[in-house]
Amino acid sequence: MVAANDKPKKSEIFRQTMRWLIDFIFTFKNKRGEILDKPELLYADGFTCSAQEFYATVEQQMAARKIPGLEISRVKFAEGGLLSEQRVYLRLMRERLCIDTCAAPFGNLYFFSTRKVYVPALVRLWHIVVTLLFFGAVNALLMKPLGASFAAIATVTLVFAMVGVLHNAAAEGGSDLDTFLLKIPVLATIYEDWFRVDTYYREDTRNLYLQLFPQFIQSIAEETCAAKGFKLIPYLQPPPPVSDLNKPLPPDKKPAAS
Repeated sequence: MVAANDKPKKSEIFRQTMRWLIDFIFTFKNKRGEILDKPELLYADGFTCSAQEFYATVEQQMAARKIPGLEISRVKFAEGGLLSEQRVYLRLMRERLCIDTCAAPFGNLYFFSTRKVYVPALVRLWHIVVTLLFFGAVNALLMKPLGASFAAIATVTLVFAMVGVLHNAAAEGGSDLDTFLLKIPVLATIYEDWFRVDTYYREDTRNLYLQLFPQFIQSIAEETCAAKGFKLIPYLQPPPPVSDLNKPLPPDKKPAAS
């Protein structure tokens, strides 16, 4: 007999499975990712500035540091639902680690936030389709000069050769080939997800990046406010999620009778 509490579990599994299928088939870019830590917030009362000018200052100072593989862009996230207004964030991305920065007013307050985000290199259906189309086109081009049999052998040989190249590039962390592969659309995602391995150097540089760059951004925010005579205040203790505020407290446990 199936217990009543099994139904939510089955529905949750079904929901997660359907979500995975939809993402696998229709998602072309994984933008949001997984937040690694609580956002770091600084605010000033009565202060105001142009978010775009602040982002431009951060871009200039980050670019001047010449960090290998650092990409700087501006991304939009909805403030609410699907049809709500879009808020522009500044995104620093190195490998699959992002630091998302927001500068925005909130009533009479003005806040700066930084989030550490991991955006995994997820292989989607369209990546596989593009890869198959590529090898299909190669096979079609080789059929006329080599014939069907030799064209198929040559295509399979090319597949194994590319796999070998990806394995070698993954083993040589920080090489020019590794950097080059990360810039090729489709192939970069497959390379990162299936072949690229972690090393001590990659781990050290990731930790350095995640620890120092939010501090750099906060220093720029402090300088921006100080130029107008304001001082930023750190927001150290965020409240619990709103969804947790109305949850009943667990009953007090009484000592067992002796």
